[in-house]
Amino acid sequence: MIAAKQLSPDALLERLETATDIAALQRAIEVCRDSFGVDHMGYHWISAASDNYGVGTYAAAWIKHYIAQDYLRVDPVIQGCYQRFHPVDWKQLDWSGKAARQFLREAIEFGVGSQGYSVPIRGPNGQFALFSANHSCTDADWATFTKANRRPLILIAHAFHQKALEFEPQRSPPQTQALSPREVDALTLLAVGHSRAQVAQTLNISEHTLRAYIESARFKLGASNTIHAVACAMSRGVIVI
Repeated sequence: MIAAKQLSPDALLERLETATDIAALQRAIEVCRDSFGVDHMGYHWISAASDNYGVGTYAAAWIKHYIAQDYLRVDPVIQGCYQRFHPVDWKQLDWSGKAARQFLREAIEFGVGSQGYSVPIRGPNGQFALFSANHSCTDADWATFTKANRRPLILIAHAFHQKALEFEPQRSPPQTQALSPREVDALTLLAVGHSRAQVAQTLNISEHTLRAYIESARFKLGASNTIHAVACAMSRGVIVI
């Protein structure tokens, strides 16, 4: 079973409000981890240029290895949460690929728990971040934990994001160029789950032309890949599904 809490969600939120620098935010996330009784918690920012920033309780060796291996490209939690607006249990993500399975094996070797729950966070200017809780326990215990703690985790996730933005205001990306109607159509169809072939057929264009539209939209949005472009467009209200 996951250990009982030391501080209430309200007390944790009050502690966050008093944080005045990144070091205080790091201490706050350690208190959150201990209060929820999980192995790890982390707040992870990913900028439009794919820069990384964050606070968390994962081992320094794992963070160093993650960066050295450029696992941002592979991590199913990052890739999966780009496509979601609601909290997600890691078991719902796609771990079937060879690279994803290798990533998971290495993460566990470095002390990352087998269970996880992430809250995707988006801001008005396309900001994207993740707040995650991570633990090693049975599926049944984790289901009980997430059911009981979903609401406080969401509240704390957004409080971390708001406080972090106060410390790093320059992280808000600049305003982007407007997308063309065809670029909006292409990203909208991709957002609802159509394949590239289906999108090209629906728009009555070649896949080569579709690729040009997607690359143009990605450049205008400052996105690192197609999934990121769709997420940015949705968060800024450019596309609605």
